[in-house]
Amino acid sequence: QVQLVESGGGSVQAGGSLRLSCAASAYRYSRLSISWFRQAPGKEREGVAAISTGGGSTYYADSVKGRFTISQDNAKNTVYLQMNSLKPDDTAMYYCATGSYGGIWDHMKYLYWGQGTQVTVSS
Repeated sequence: QVQLVESGGGSVQAGGSLRLSCAASAYRYSRLSISWFRQAPGKEREGVAAISTGGGSTYYADSVKGRFTISQDNAKNTVYLQMNSLKPDDTAMYYCATGSYGGIWDHMKYLYWGQGTQVTVSS
């Protein structure tokens, strides 16, 4: 069983920055890959970024490359999503997830999810 807790969401103006945190509770943290997804009202949940906490490999959706950075602090069992140059289109509920048994961006094939943290970007 893995518990994930997100934090760090909020409201910012376009061009601003936020850093989201995903704290994982699992003794097998070092073997987890953790992904960030987001879901805007009326839209499908989409993958944003992912990291292999064991090896540190990172993956990004094209829509956030160059603006978002995923990183980890293994001492704290925490994964971060630094979001810069935010746009109104980035407005969504952001979730972290782990326990994938499918493609990295296939949100239907993740076992564990956090409760989400809201990000609102105003123009």
